[in-house]
Amino acid sequence: MLPFAIVDAPSVLGLRPNGVEELPEALKAAGLHAGLQAEYAGRVEPPPYSAKRDPETLVLNPKGLRDYARQLAIKVTDLLESNRFPVVLGGDCSNVIGCTLALRRMGRYGLFYIDGHADFYQPEAEPSGEVASMDLAIVSGRGPDILTTIDGLRPLVRDEDIVLFGYRDAKQQKEFGSQDVRETAIHAFDLEQVRELGITAAAKHGMMKLGQIEGFWVHLDADVLNDAVMPAVDYRLADGLQWHELSALLKSLMASGQAVGMNIGIFNPRLDADGSIARRLVSTLIAGLREESVA
Repeated sequence: MLPFAIVDAPSVLGLRPNGVEELPEALKAAGLHAGLQAEYAGRVEPPPYSAKRDPETLVLNPKGLRDYARQLAIKVTDLLESNRFPVVLGGDCSNVIGCTLALRRMGRYGLFYIDGHADFYQPEAEPSGEVASMDLAIVSGRGPDILTTIDGLRPLVRDEDIVLFGYRDAKQQKEFGSQDVRETAIHAFDLEQVRELGITAAAKHGMMKLGQIEGFWVHLDADVLNDAVMPAVDYRLADGLQWHELSALLKSLMASGQAVGMNIGIFNPRLDADGSIARRLVSTLIAGLREESVA
């Protein structure tokens, strides 16, 4: 197992400054760094946030997001090349753009996308222009050129090299007119399918479907967790994974030997008054990332 290196990436450029930018400090206080025996690799400071929707692309902060993706990619690349396992703490889900940009520059890598939402909106359908609702579309090459073709690289991840895991917002997608991820070559496992297969079997099945990759990145949005145990998110949905299911999922991914890094986002410490949710999230992450598992 490679040593962990934690990067603070408190960007809310794809969302809004509502508290998710405090995630890195909250997880550190809850013992993540110590529990992972991780080195601290520093902070990538985001550019200023604007609440004004760009009239050309219809998204918030397109230039800031592109520039931040480049900065984050440099940090992630440095860690990967020094044989570290980067753990990038958001912020919102748009951090996955910079993480996959780093990998795209290095070769052909996959993406295991663990999220309560498919994040597959096109700008015209996303009510607020928030890229955090579009980032899976963007990294797969769908969306404004400024974000989908950074430095001429498009897509950042091929459809056949992506697993979408645990989403449960199909009804909301349909209501707002989102693109349908099921009409692509992305390997989509909604929550119902995950439950039918069982968490470990579903994870293995997803990994088996990935293409001829050199490894894969893990994206984790806290809202994949059950609303009853993870209410500290801004876009809540009923149901979701339980704590033990998330730790089992992460164990399976780590046991594959193919996971090369991960980003974590959307947990909002302002909605966790006593810090108990942060502590449980950290213990689950440590159990999933560090404890031995059978592949």
